[in-house]
Amino acid sequence: MLSSETSTVIFDLNVQEVFTLDIAPESQEWKISAETWQKWFQTWLESLLNHLPPAPSYELSLRLTGDEEIQAFNAQYRQKNQPTDVLAFAALEVDVPNPLDTSEPLYLGDIVISLETAHRQAEQQSHTLTIELAWLAAHGLLHLLGWDHLDDETLEEMLGEQETLLQNIHVYSNSCQNTVQFEQNS
Repeated sequence: MLSSETSTVIFDLNVQEVFTLDIAPESQEWKISAETWQKWFQTWLESLLNHLPPAPSYELSLRLTGDEEIQAFNAQYRQKNQPTDVLAFAALEVDVPNPLDTSEPLYLGDIVISLETAHRQAEQQSHTLTIELAWLAAHGLLHLLGWDHLDDETLEEMLGEQETLLQNIHVYSNSCQNTVQFEQNS
């Protein structure tokens, strides 16, 4: 845990929006600004500092896409030919040594979220798309940092950490409903 002093993590986020969607043409609910994403990830990384390898700064990419593209990624990398809500491609491996050039940002990896699936799940869970997107982004970030949910115990631990991350940005969800969601989609 962090001490009572707050630490600032230097962080760079690349947000990519690549899709053509018809989830709610009159609504711009899914339009979370790059600044908001930056603030969320900054807050999360600062709260997860004890889970980060030492580096002068950190970097990751967030790609917001649709079901078609995420299904292609899911088929290619997980051999599951179906859309999913979030994929995380971690750049860090447990036994990889620290990079030689410590002046460069440490690349954590890529998070890909399907807005179409997130929209459906938000409706099923009776919460906003913003909550769902924050939930999925937090889930993806934890995967980038080595968290996994291979059994009920690790799933509960990961979901608890996600709830904490959402509370840190003042976004609240219902973890009981999300537990079912992640068991079905992961």
